Amino acid sequence: MTIDTSRRGFLKSAAAVGAVLVVGIRPNGALAASGTPSMLTPFVQIGSDGSVTAIVKHFEMGQGPSTGLTTLIAEEMGLTMDQIGYDFAPSNPQVYNNTLFGPMQGTGGSTAMANSFMQYRQAGAAAREMLLQAAAQAWGADASALTLQDGVISGAGNSAPLGDFVEAAATLDAPADPPLKDPSEFRLIGNPDVRRLDSAAKGDGTAMFAMDIQRPNQMIAMIARPEQQRATAVSVDVSGAEGIKGFIDAQILPNAAGVAVFAETTWGAMQARDAISVEWDTSAAETRSSDEIEAEIRAALEAEPTYNVNGADLGAVRAAVDGAETIVEETFYFPLLAHAPMEPLNCTIEQTEDGGILLHDGCQFPTIPHGAIAEIFGIPFEKVQIKTVLAGGSFGRRATPQADYQVEAALAFSLTDRSRPVHLVWSREDDLRSGYYRPAFGHKVRVGLDANGGIVGWEHRIAGQSIMKGTPFEAFTIQDGVDHSSVEGTADSPYQIPTAAFGLTDTEKATSTLWWRAVGHTHTAYVMEVMMDMTAKAAGIDPVDFRLAYLTGNGADQTRKAGVLKLAAEKANWGNPPAGRSQGIAVHKSFGSYVAEVVEISGTAEDGIKIEKVTCAVDCGIAVNPDIIKAQMEGGIGYGIGHNMRDQITLTGGVVDQYNFPDYEPLRISDIGAIEVHILPSAEAPTGVGEPGTPPAAPALANAIAAASDMHVATLPMDDNGVSFV
Repeated sequence: MTIDTSRRGFLKSAAAVGAVLVVGIRPNGALAASGTPSMLTPFVQIGSDGSVTAIVKHFEMGQGPSTGLTTLIAEEMGLTMDQIGYDFAPSNPQVYNNTLFGPMQGTGGSTAMANSFMQYRQAGAAAREMLLQAAAQAWGADASALTLQDGVISGAGNSAPLGDFVEAAATLDAPADPPLKDPSEFRLIGNPDVRRLDSAAKGDGTAMFAMDIQRPNQMIAMIARPEQQRATAVSVDVSGAEGIKGFIDAQILPNAAGVAVFAETTWGAMQARDAISVEWDTSAAETRSSDEIEAEIRAALEAEPTYNVNGADLGAVRAAVDGAETIVEETFYFPLLAHAPMEPLNCTIEQTEDGGILLHDGCQFPTIPHGAIAEIFGIPFEKVQIKTVLAGGSFGRRATPQADYQVEAALAFSLTDRSRPVHLVWSREDDLRSGYYRPAFGHKVRVGLDANGGIVGWEHRIAGQSIMKGTPFEAFTIQDGVDHSSVEGTADSPYQIPTAAFGLTDTEKATSTLWWRAVGHTHTAYVMEVMMDMTAKAAGIDPVDFRLAYLTGNGADQTRKAGVLKLAAEKANWGNPPAGRSQGIAVHKSFGSYVAEVVEISGTAEDGIKIEKVTCAVDCGIAVNPDIIKAQMEGGIGYGIGHNMRDQITLTGGVVDQYNFPDYEPLRISDIGAIEVHILPSAEAPTGVGEPGTPPAAPALANAIAAASDMHVATLPMDDNGVSFV
């Protein structure tokens, strides 16, 4: 169950139920409980009425942490999923930091479960032990003789609901190292029947998304932005909007990046924005078109790489390829892509009674807008509050290093007298035409084979637009000039390829670039897996057998990647498709997880392809919520296939051509016949599932198309480069 509006905010909830036990972790990592001054924000809160609330530090955009993290606490406390609710944590990077990101609170990189698995289990276990100890004291019994199950403490001839012991438990110290349940005792973790906690509220419309926020007396702000990135506003004429119902004002933002248009309603703001006239300074604006950007990237692939990614002797590798019995080579190109979440960007900002600022947002990286807002208004960090609500998708878009839309909201609010809340709204067109994009990339690969079909050399050049360079993250994400997000999935691939060299060249950014679902793996997996298929074909070896030959040894990477490859092939009846159908396979490691996918199609590229079935195998360590894992694999597969089938963002003179879903079409439910997901049993620590389903999807489809039509698609999207779909 989710927490209804009257219970939001754990401090208010605590006051409502009287005595309360809160358990969490101090900034130094030590467990702490009620009454500890340095621990004010918990992971679990228990009221004397028996209500239990998980305080979820990772925001929910559909990927499932509100259920996953709550499951961990419920498991350790012996609760059913009906006996626990959740609320989102406040912005507090000292306590709720993502330990995989450093001193920052944020959700991304499929890290929620990997980061929090032990934290939330320990918090739940500590709460259980404290309640048992309190009951033992009340009953004069040994705590080891008592159990907590389904919200009831029993043993030593006694039985009572856990709420009876909250007040006494709140006076105890949290155990430093509470015993965790053995996996053999799990009732919820790994249970495929556990369903999402947020589904009912989303289904009946009571779930609160950022777009649903309605503060008293709020006004709407929309931003008039330049068509070309890096242009700035010089002047604005509002006379054309003065007769529009609800129009309030329009002013240039303090950073001149746009013009804030204020109105009583969203429709009024849209109409007024269309009616004002803005003079733009385009002297520093982007003016290139897509064909020029592609030409620059392709030219960079023909030159010597700027950076040697894996330190190999490029000359020796090139010589090995040149001297090979057979050479397989291809050049790939990947266009800009938009994130296109269903809920466009929006947030609401208001001033609090004490002069602070409160932001209501589906906030993915709270620490960044938190600091930016404090700086904009010149107030201490602690006077800024962020109330996180649900977001209708993100795929990375809500987590920009510049906190772009939150900064827009703050700057717009700063232009007012702050007496009225401001709800900033982006339209779909705004996000497609003025947002952040998966950068354009190119790869050139040459593989040499010996007479037996074995790889003797792999020369791989990559060129594209860095995500991290020029951002606040550059200082700790760039090593030896290499942005790892540009090359991840290549030099660090589990494939044991002899004599391999990987080089990178950065090209000038045409737009604002940003991580996109699975980040660099979205293009590197495609290249690696299509090349493995092309090379297997040249060697005359089955594609599965060829891959397995480079996944030998006892290394965990090789063993686990081979495991999902074998499982997917087995479940898809690899090599024996129904009559009239063709198969393609791909396997990739990303975000600590291993995913293999077999795409089965009918038809040909010339006559029209129909995706009949996708069979997926995933190894993500301990499967906390199998139902969510399957859903995330299905979503990731659809995201990867849909965008690569037909989507691209193109520029004409620096202006984005696409406007909305008619010309940037998302996957349709009719595009894929069926998806079947198989989870490989594992005792390893849990890893990511939000993104790893995406990278293998498109190359598996490409390899199926090649099997049917003898054509490897090297330039995307597919439907713009020789492939038709039915």
